Amino acid sequence: MKTKVGIIGAGLTGLTTAYYLKKKGIDVQLFEKADRAGGVIESVQKDGFLYEKGPNSGVLGQPEVMALVEDLGDAVKLEIADASAKFRWVWKGDRWHALPSGLIGGVTTPLFKFSDKLRLLGEPFRKAGNNPNETLADLVLRRMGRSFLNYAVDPFVLGIYSGDPNQLIPRFALPKLYNLEQKYGSFIGGSIKKAKEPKSDRDKKATREIFAFQGGLGSLIGALINGIGKEHIQLNAKDIKVEKSSYGKYLVSYTNGKSQEFDKLVFTAGAYQLKEIFPFIAEELAEKVQAMQFAKVIHISLGFKKWEGIDLKAFGGLVPFIEKRDVLGVLFMSSIFKGRAPEGGALLSTFLGGIRRPEMVDISDDEVKKVVEREMKSMMGLTKWDPDLLVINRYQHAIPQYGIESEGKLKAIQEIEAQFPGLIIAGNVRDGIGMADRIKQGKTLADSIN
Repeated sequence: MKTKVGIIGAGLTGLTTAYYLKKKGIDVQLFEKADRAGGVIESVQKDGFLYEKGPNSGVLGQPEVMALVEDLGDAVKLEIADASAKFRWVWKGDRWHALPSGLIGGVTTPLFKFSDKLRLLGEPFRKAGNNPNETLADLVLRRMGRSFLNYAVDPFVLGIYSGDPNQLIPRFALPKLYNLEQKYGSFIGGSIKKAKEPKSDRDKKATREIFAFQGGLGSLIGALINGIGKEHIQLNAKDIKVEKSSYGKYLVSYTNGKSQEFDKLVFTAGAYQLKEIFPFIAEELAEKVQAMQFAKVIHISLGFKKWEGIDLKAFGGLVPFIEKRDVLGVLFMSSIFKGRAPEGGALLSTFLGGIRRPEMVDISDDEVKKVVEREMKSMMGLTKWDPDLLVINRYQHAIPQYGIESEGKLKAIQEIEAQFPGLIIAGNVRDGIGMADRIKQGKTLADSIN
C-alpha cells in the first residue's frame, strides 16, 4: 500500500516538502489554518508598488534553492539583487556609515574603535572557545572587541533575528560562524581557508547572493501550490487536533472537516502550537519545544511615487541597539529589485520591535505612524512626510530565537520522534530561519520519506 503523508502548516517548509513528495508519487495532504497558503510570505501590488507583507528577500545560502528554481522551470523567474545590495549601512551618532567590506574600509571606518581595529590583527591567533553554549556576544567580545559587537554583529543580528547577541547561541543560531572558529581556529583565517576549498558544481549554486522572484516572493508560493495541486491543500483548517491510533497511524481532525488518517505526519507550523495540536505528547517534552522565544515585529511598507530623500544606493541600513532609536532598520527594496516602485519613486521596508523592544508591537497604528514619520525624516533626509503607501503588518511570532534552550529543545524533538515513529517535528523550530534553510529542510524531509 502507498504511504499517505499529512503535513500541518502550508508555509514555505510545508509546501516544499509536499512539492517534492508529490514529485515522488507519494500521496500528500496539507492542512493550513489560514485562508491562504504561504505562511508569512505574501506579495501585494498596489498603486504602482510591489511590496511584501512578510520577508522581503532571501539569500542563496543553500544549493537546494537553485535546485528548486530549476525544478519549477518556467513557473518562476529568479531575480538577483542589484549590485548596490552589496553595500550595507549602519547608523552611528547622527548618520549612516557604510559597513566595511575590506581592509582599507575596516581601518578607516568610524564604526569601530582604534584599539579594536588593532585587536582584530590578532584574531587569527586566538584560541578557539571551548564553551558550546557561549553566547554570540561573548564570542565576539572574546575574538574581536566591543565596538565590533555593537556596530557590526549587533545590527547583523537585528537584521536576521531581530534578536539579542546576549541571548543567541552561535552553535544553533549561526552554525557557519561557530564552525569557522571550531574547525579552522578563527573567523578571518577560517574564511580564507574555506574560500580556497574546492566546491562541487552543486555547492557552487549557493552563491550567497540576495534573491527574490519577479512578481514578488508570492510567485514562488503560487508555483509550489500549482505543482502540488490545490486539491491537496486544505485551507481554513481551524483547531487542528491529532490523535494516535492503536495501530500506529495519525488521525487529523479540524473544525467542520472530515478526519483523515495518515501513515506519516510532518508538523511545520509554529512550535508554540505543539501542545495544543498533539495532546498525546508528554507535557514536559512539549514544553521544552515550546520554550523557544519569538521576536515580535511590526513590518511597515512605505512607498513614495517621488523620492526626495537621500540616495538609496545600498541594500539598506541597520540600527544598532546601543543607538536607542525606535526602528530596527530599513531596507531599500526599490534599489535592490526592479519594478518595486514607480520610476523616480522608492519602496522602503522598516521594522519596529524585536526581542529587546517587544512593547513596540502593542502600540496603536497612529503611534506606529508617528514613530515611522519621526525616524524616517530624521534618518532618510526627508523634509516633508507624504508617503503614497503606508502598510502596517504585525507579527506576534515573527522570528524564532535559538537561545540557551535550543539543546533541550532539539533533544526533546528527538525523543518525541523516537516515541512516535512517523511523526516529524520540523519548521523553523530547527535547522535555521531563512528561506534557504526552509527550502533545504523541506527537500531533505521529502527525500527521507518513503
